[in-house]
Amino acid sequence: MAHCNTIINQIASFLPRHDFEKLARMYHGGQKFRSFNRWTQFMSMTIAQITGRKSLRDLISNLAVKGKRIYHLGMRPTSRATLSRVNEQQPNDLYRELFFKLLKRCEEKAPQHRFKFKGKIYLLDATTIKLCLSVFPWATYRKTKGAIKPHFGLDADGYLPVFMDMTDGKTHDLEWARPLDIPPGSCVVFDRGYTDYKWYGELDKRKITFVTRLKSNSGAYQFGNRRKPDAEDVLSDYKVKLPGHQFTFRLIKYRDSETGKVYQFLTNSKKIKASEVAGIYKERWQIELFFKWIKQNLKVKTFLGTSENAVLTQLWIALCVYLLLSFFKFMAKFRGSISELLRLLQLNLFEKRPLSDLLKPPDRIRRPPTSPQLYLWNQL
Repeated sequence: MAHCNTIINQIASFLPRHDFEKLARMYHGGQKFRSFNRWTQFMSMTIAQITGRKSLRDLISNLAVKGKRIYHLGMRPTSRATLSRVNEQQPNDLYRELFFKLLKRCEEKAPQHRFKFKGKIYLLDATTIKLCLSVFPWATYRKTKGAIKPHFGLDADGYLPVFMDMTDGKTHDLEWARPLDIPPGSCVVFDRGYTDYKWYGELDKRKITFVTRLKSNSGAYQFGNRRKPDAEDVLSDYKVKLPGHQFTFRLIKYRDSETGKVYQFLTNSKKIKASEVAGIYKERWQIELFFKWIKQNLKVKTFLGTSENAVLTQLWIALCVYLLLSFFKFMAKFRGSISELLRLLQLNLFEKRPLSDLLKPPDRIRRPPTSPQLYLWNQL
């Protein structure tokens, strides 16, 4: 029978190992390791993410029983104290750079968004993760509570996180969004938490399309003729100006056919149809699903270290795991959800079988040939 590596070994082969070692040398702090390396740290934390280990002790005890299968991954024996110290002290920049290298590979295989808009569509939002202030004193939020706020920009092509940063819980979403290097010709979608009329004007000057919702007390007033609605659900479409600003935008009133609720969408695009503007804003729900998925399936709510560096290390590795799952889903054209893909990997992570067979199960189950003796037995 042909030799086959474990599933985790085949997953590791997709990573640019030579690039990883180059980054490991670049982002190293302190003295040189004697019997440890950053690859061992990365693979240990990756296994922790995929298998859902609850603590470093739990992770190390599970790795210890794998024996040669860990050795063939290129990992070195480690202890809980060593892994904890490396997570706390070694720069997380290594995994941030690795994330963007994996992102480039994923973007090449990602399916395009379903809209007629030719440029990229980015979905912006942030989520708050509550922490114990006494354990994480750097994560300031309130007097007695701590929190971090990961900010994300999701690409509508494949729903890949292309922008990410972590701040304390007090930081406003706009403080993160304003300096983003968004390419001209693209479209950004965000909710009313990003309301800033001056920023809207800056986006318009930079040739960046935006789609958002308008607050009811905005004071926007009509400026110009109305457009003819292009769909039954579009109630009105006309130009507006905002108080204190000379920029002219479009205000679209849209009724959701399922709920009957009326929404007001604001955009600076003159070409996109009103019904598509509503569809593009509805796409923003995907980033909410992304937040829900990573919180339920990856370790981004409980952390295996208490320093800011350890938390960022865990977050960047979790995002690398998400990119790997997305890459396999794109490549294998996996029909199931990314949650189903993760479950398959969890159950078979150290099994020796082809990864391609796992991602592409046979369409028809091959039944063993019926024995004539069984047929005679059934006749008795």
